[in-house]
Amino acid sequence: MKLLVATRSAGKQREVRRLLADSGLDLVFPEDINLFEDPAEELLENSDSFRANARAKAEHFAKRSGLPTVADDSGLEVFYLGGAPGTRSKRWAGATGTAADVDAANNAELQRRLAGAPEAKRAARYRCSLVLVRKVGALPEVFEGECAGRILAEPAGTAGFGYDPYFWSADLGKSFGEATDAEKDGVSHRGRAFKALRTALAATTLPASG
Repeated sequence: MKLLVATRSAGKQREVRRLLADSGLDLVFPEDINLFEDPAEELLENSDSFRANARAKAEHFAKRSGLPTVADDSGLEVFYLGGAPGTRSKRWAGATGTAADVDAANNAELQRRLAGAPEAKRAARYRCSLVLVRKVGALPEVFEGECAGRILAEPAGTAGFGYDPYFWSADLGKSFGEATDAEKDGVSHRGRAFKALRTALAATTLPASG
């Protein structure tokens, strides 16, 4: 069955392909079916709730495509910073340019705000909310995951994307930047949310798509 994954992030697309490999689903992303960027998309992540943002994206893309659609909203929460950057994780520094440029600016902002903070004040977690809309008008289904860790003062490793080189995983005892794909997928917020999604989809059937 065809499932639209409503993300334009190359990093997330790579992860989703891994996380749903061997699921039997025919995964497509917006550009695969000519759903080019629409100005309305800028208004889909205005909530302070990961779940609300994911639902807005899932419903928007389900209506545009007519396909069963899943969308996520995810981000980093640093407790010392009152949960920031939270739902603004991708846009925190207000940077534009390539994905690498945006990641670099966001990580610089993270380090600026935590400058001089001891390890005890660097506790953080990644959170992910997934929302599945099986068909337009259907009740959205929610799957969530999180993982705990802390923010490093210096990057470790170059794997992953976003804040990964600075996020030390309590589960792995290393940064996500140092982790293999399999290691990260096994404990990450997105890995846990997609595992729950896979379990739900294995027990049911998506509606047929044209």
